[in-house]
Amino acid sequence: MKSEFTADFFRGNRERLRKLFTGTAPIVLTANGLLQKATDETFRFRQDGSFWYLTGIDEPNVILVMDKGKEYLIIPDLTPSRIAFDGAIDTEVLSAKSGIAEVLLEKDGWKRLGGRLKRASSVAVLSPADTYIKALGMYTNPARQHLIREMKRHNAKLTLLDLRQHLQRMRMVKQPAEIKTLTHAIAITTGALKKIERSFRKGQYKHEFEIEMDLTRYFWQGGGSGHGFEPIVAAGAKASTIHPFGNTARIRPNQPLLLDVAAAYDHYTADISRCWTARPTKRYRAVYETVKEVADFAMASLKPGVIMKEYEKQVEHMMGEKLRELGLIRTIEHEAVRQYFPHATSHFLGIDVHDLGDYGHPIEPGVIVTVEPGIYIPEEGIGIRIEDDILITPEGSQNLSAGLAR
Repeated sequence: MKSEFTADFFRGNRERLRKLFTGTAPIVLTANGLLQKATDETFRFRQDGSFWYLTGIDEPNVILVMDKGKEYLIIPDLTPSRIAFDGAIDTEVLSAKSGIAEVLLEKDGWKRLGGRLKRASSVAVLSPADTYIKALGMYTNPARQHLIREMKRHNAKLTLLDLRQHLQRMRMVKQPAEIKTLTHAIAITTGALKKIERSFRKGQYKHEFEIEMDLTRYFWQGGGSGHGFEPIVAAGAKASTIHPFGNTARIRPNQPLLLDVAAAYDHYTADISRCWTARPTKRYRAVYETVKEVADFAMASLKPGVIMKEYEKQVEHMMGEKLRELGLIRTIEHEAVRQYFPHATSHFLGIDVHDLGDYGHPIEPGVIVTVEPGIYIPEEGIGIRIEDDILITPEGSQNLSAGLAR
């Protein structure tokens, strides 16, 4: 796989961040850390998206320091045992990928950084999320919190300056290399889904996991690096849950199927949803056509200058009218609409499936978002979502996944 991302891409991103920040405080950012899976086993490592965007580095526990026009990396001191099990960190590879010449071991790096922090009144960081996000029921990677604790040990009075808004704006608008890479990820995904659909319509799948297995195979064969996120394969009434866990259920003859899947390609991910059924009922077809009509409305609404928060209100109103026509609600009020359409229509797409972006800032050419309206009727056992990946162009928008029939 030939990557579109050279050291110049990452150098350019760091320079853009410096210009946006404008301050004189040192910028100190950390890679993600490894997370425990069981006893002494870790989950497969996934890098912090913004750290990769600025460095191209896929190693855990690396620190980036940008200070007064100079920059260096701090890498962890690995024990002989860690090196034997996981391998040593190749500093030449880190420098070549990131374009950062100076790489320091932990002891020397923190001696240098600590001395600088003692003289500083503030430091620019990516502020950490809460340890536990109750609304999502998940714990967060502790690397950013650990970095801040270590810096505070050198200077407890440090003021933290948050760089998140700068990275939101930067990552929201994709550069040509990113658009090309995302387009490739989408092409791998649509190619795989075409094969899956043919097999599904022939009745060749008996369980959801068989589809997941074939998706994995097709994604790798297509040049990708597996799944961009945990795939959703939901048969029958299971599709009325937005993100059901586990692709283990049986697929019964003529049962509707919802897929929300994506191939990963060179650190970027697609995000596509399709619903198939061999013999749709009259009600299922009516709901399906409604979702497709709302999707068309949403796509037609996307163009430079649109503010995503306002766009979401427009789509919600359109969906409300359609839900009323389906007899699901009586009045177009927010709570009523969200009973059957409980998620946003669009999100930014890129390194992360729900990528960074500013929903209150006008979109511009180069932005890539999803369009994924859905209607979920648990009492009827119906769940339908159609999702495509849309590039904002100077003239309006382009559906990058249009090659996959809806």
